[in-house]
Amino acid sequence: MIHDFLPITVEDMKKRGWDYVDFVYVIGDAYVDHPSFGPAIISRCLEANGYRVGIISQPDWKREDSISIFGKPRLGFLICGGNMDSMVNHYTVSKRKRSTDAYTPGGIMGKRPDYATIVYGNLIRRNYKDSPIIIGGIEASLRRLAHYDYWSNQVRRSVLLDAQADILVYGMGERAMIELADALNSGIPVQEVTYLAGTVYKTSRLDSVYDAVRLPDYDRVKADKRTYAESFYIQYCNTDPYSGKRLIESYGKKQFVVQNPPAKPLSQSELDRVYAYDYMRTYHPSYEALGGVPAIQEVKFSLISNRGCFGGCNFCALTFHQGRIVQARSHESILEEAKQMLWDPEFKGYIHDVGGPTANFRHRACEKQAIRGACPNKQCLFPKPCENLKIEHQDYLELLRKLRELPGVKKVFVRSGIRFDYVMADSDQTFLRELCKHHVSGQLKVAPEHIADPVLKRMGKPENKVYQQFVRAFQKINAELGKKQYLVPYLMSSHPGSTLKEAVRLAEYLRDLGYMPEQVQDFYPTPSTISTCMYYTGLDPRTMEPVYVPVNPHEKAMQRALIQYRNPKNYDLVEEALRLAGRTDLIGYDKKCLIRPRQKTENQERKKMQEKIKKKKKVIRNVHPAKKR
Repeated sequence: MIHDFLPITVEDMKKRGWDYVDFVYVIGDAYVDHPSFGPAIISRCLEANGYRVGIISQPDWKREDSISIFGKPRLGFLICGGNMDSMVNHYTVSKRKRSTDAYTPGGIMGKRPDYATIVYGNLIRRNYKDSPIIIGGIEASLRRLAHYDYWSNQVRRSVLLDAQADILVYGMGERAMIELADALNSGIPVQEVTYLAGTVYKTSRLDSVYDAVRLPDYDRVKADKRTYAESFYIQYCNTDPYSGKRLIESYGKKQFVVQNPPAKPLSQSELDRVYAYDYMRTYHPSYEALGGVPAIQEVKFSLISNRGCFGGCNFCALTFHQGRIVQARSHESILEEAKQMLWDPEFKGYIHDVGGPTANFRHRACEKQAIRGACPNKQCLFPKPCENLKIEHQDYLELLRKLRELPGVKKVFVRSGIRFDYVMADSDQTFLRELCKHHVSGQLKVAPEHIADPVLKRMGKPENKVYQQFVRAFQKINAELGKKQYLVPYLMSSHPGSTLKEAVRLAEYLRDLGYMPEQVQDFYPTPSTISTCMYYTGLDPRTMEPVYVPVNPHEKAMQRALIQYRNPKNYDLVEEALRLAGRTDLIGYDKKCLIRPRQKTENQERKKMQEKIKKKKKVIRNVHPAKKR
């Protein structure tokens, strides 16, 4: 096997002695051959199983021939919109165009289209009408059935239909992709590959579909928000590979989209194999002249130790994409990857991160998940840790210790999010102590997200008292260690359930903390999360309870400004918010006040009053000129 990047030109293909490729992989990102990038994993999996893959990265979608570099592939086209949903990549939560794209050479914006998966799919279909088209990645995965699209403010169809694709591979698709490639290679027409777990397909007939749950049809979901919430919750309850049912969504009388149950999690040996492929571990050298690809900086010297998350935050799409069952790599696999870093001339002795979606999850939540999967109607950590939850950090601790002992490693940081409620549920605080002693660089980023319990409830996060317990434990251990280290809390404004009252409470908390965050994350309604469903429908899909949702842009701006109340640019918004919330007691000179009255405003009012008095005197003199002396 050649140790090199996969072909991006015909010349590259010929150097390998190929006169064709089995798959052409069209991707919305720059070509980065690193296991933190989905297309790198899928393409290397295919290569390891004997398939030839050519890469077309960020084709010019305005040119019909931009996807014809390799001609027609033997088995089909693969499409991935990128490591992020293309709309999240392009736009801020206020729907303003972003200025840079970390997944593009030189950080240049505009090298991929909006709704990239759809645009690429239609481009390919126009030019290769009978070639199989398989879509995947985060954009396709979270848009696999009818979904609310924040940017167009409407319920859109399954991306499978709009992209004119044949099959959609959702979730972490290594196993499904290899099985699909083998099916196509054996001569099975793509329209007949309807049986693979972790895939979605379209059909005009349901006579061969069995053991399925019918979702409300698209027209009903689009027309009625309550029906949308009901449909979404059925989908949410069927995201587990052990208990999930096949789902059918109809589009008229003769078109159906069928979602097969999720693929089973990879075993540890299978996961180890995925990360042992011969990655180049950097971006393609053709990007060097443009300054490289910024996104590699965050991951080049980081180690992925797990995937999946049983945290269950309502604003996170992991339930729909990676699932709730944690899969972890072996220590040997991770240590081998770390040893490869030591030979990199740019490595300075610092491993930037060892983690995944949640760093301190290294095993399934409980033993029964191995047989029955995750509970469809119950969370592992919310509102309280489940009595069956397995709570221990020993395996993660041992991994970190082994990494610290590698020759040439100066420091191993933990920068992935840790679940502080899981830490506090552990009666043994050895992990927290070693974290503070060895793995924090002055600041530890954590995600309480809010401090008002009504909002935390809608987020699926623990009560504020749990975070406060963690803060005290963190401060106590650092004092004992003689270290000056601080917590940097991630906070979110305008999440469903947050009124101005809760936003003011958050501002008061920051006042007492003496901290103003440099950046504020306004809630972003991305596809296929419970929070996005609440945002669109005003209902909690689990209970159908009404939920207050701040959707007005001006109110959202006020909630965001309250978190940064010290910024002079936010004064008017903060003052307005405090008046609307009935909290004018926080406008004044007391140390508990958030803002002071504007002195110049009082002077302006005084001048206005004096001008009014002058005008009145002038009128009086004009009306009674005889009284003039």
